[in-house]
Amino acid sequence: MAHFPETADIETSSDDYARRFDGKVGEWFLKVQEQATLEMLAPYPNATVLDVGGGHGQLTDGLVRSGCRLTVLGSSEECRARIQPYVEAGRADFKVGNILDMPYPDQAFDVVVSYRLLPHVTRWQEFLAELARVARKAIVLDYAEVRSINYAAPYLFRFKKQLEGNTREYTCFRQGDLLRVFNAVGFRPAARFPQFFVPMVLHRKLKQSGLSKAAEKVFRLTGLTALFGSPVILKVVRGGWGSVGVWECGSMGEWENGGTGEGMSGGRGTSNVSRRRRDPARGGTTLNAQRPMLNFE
Repeated sequence: MAHFPETADIETSSDDYARRFDGKVGEWFLKVQEQATLEMLAPYPNATVLDVGGGHGQLTDGLVRSGCRLTVLGSSEECRARIQPYVEAGRADFKVGNILDMPYPDQAFDVVVSYRLLPHVTRWQEFLAELARVARKAIVLDYAEVRSINYAAPYLFRFKKQLEGNTREYTCFRQGDLLRVFNAVGFRPAARFPQFFVPMVLHRKLKQSGLSKAAEKVFRLTGLTALFGSPVILKVVRGGWGSVGVWECGSMGEWENGGTGEGMSGGRGTSNVSRRRRDPARGGTTLNAQRPMLNFE
């Protein structure tokens, strides 16, 4: 068995983790995620797609149904289990590899996606750079946003632990910090979609999908989700650096942008650039992220 420095996807590929998305509420979570992702991938029909840490299988069916030629990279053979039917049917490939040193040449895939992983990666700058190395056209990933109710996470962690039992600590990010890393490796922002205003754990414990959908619709229409929603699905594309602003999605399938999002149509943009801080332990400047915080999953 290979031993890699970052293996958070082993847990997210487990049956125990999948139970977080059981029931009508979990089904709704995954539908929102899938629809936003497929909207972002629409400009790339029949694309070759690498799903890094995608052994959870949350995107597998949607990606193969849309015509993508899918490969899933996992940190261990056990990450294969939940997508094995797709592998056996020849609808997807699976490979074990190091997410910080992937077994592929530069720009090997049209698009690279990664969900449920970045907030649990310690060496996250290296991880983002490696995603960029193997992506020819675009990267789509999700992250937990500091500018959200997650900001109160350090005070709520014990409460969430009591509710869920298997909660993990995770990193919340400022959008600007991620974009600076992507900028350094030649990628610019194209689209973003904040998914929920209310933390997912509360929707999950409420177990009322109709009520949750209605509440989130109100929050989205009033602009609260655009401002404070999390997790955020972010798309960056290879090319010259434009504005630091990333364009909001006003509602599902109705993208607002300023001309940088491929396949999207006009609207407004926002930016959230955070300052760098000095890290005496490293003797230099580091990107500013928050750790630990509540698991948004």
